[in-house]
Amino acid sequence: MCTKGHLSEDVIFLLLQHLNWNPKIIATLSCVCKWFDDIVKRVLWKEFCRTRAPKMMRDLQSSGSHSVDGNWSALGKLLIYCSGCKKDGLFNKIYIPGHFAYRTRFSRTSGKSFLLPNCRSDVLYVSDPCEHLDQGEEGDVGFFRGVFKSFATSKVRKMLIRRGAKFHPTEFCPYCKGKLWSMLQAKMIPQSASCRLGAYEDCIDSFRCLIVDYLFGSDCKMGSG
Repeated sequence: MCTKGHLSEDVIFLLLQHLNWNPKIIATLSCVCKWFDDIVKRVLWKEFCRTRAPKMMRDLQSSGSHSVDGNWSALGKLLIYCSGCKKDGLFNKIYIPGHFAYRTRFSRTSGKSFLLPNCRSDVLYVSDPCEHLDQGEEGDVGFFRGVFKSFATSKVRKMLIRRGAKFHPTEFCPYCKGKLWSMLQAKMIPQSASCRLGAYEDCIDSFRCLIVDYLFGSDCKMGSG
């Protein structure tokens, strides 16, 4: 690791703060060298997340919960990036390229709709759907992202284990590369999720990441045209 000839961490912090924690600049800095990559992972993505979703971040790290620590870059990506899907991938439908989604709102209230009634004491923040309209036979397709608070001690995790949920054999989390549980396979997608998204009940699937407390998924509904 190179350690000489750099600006101090304080100067870099103030510079990125002045630039409003621009994610493109943060990502570019991580490519410069290992020293920059280290400060990006430890400090800059963390401040980006705190600035982009301050209320959610305070809640996620309250009560001694620090599950996000060490994975700030993955959480930063989840906040602003829709992963899309490949034709033979997780959602096995059509190809929709990933893209940035700069104005995404994450809601704890919406998250309750994605939890079974006996798991609603868990805390789950879910984004508004990222809509991809008129996808041929699939109609309209939407993608949502979410993050659990303290998933390791959650009722959802206990239920997944109790039901013997299997990991997806070939696909991994697009944000942190962790293994994935299919919530549809585990029969843990409630009817309230369909109502919340305005989608057919059999057209929703979501995946829960093993490493970090992430949830993401898709829904489909007939186009309005």
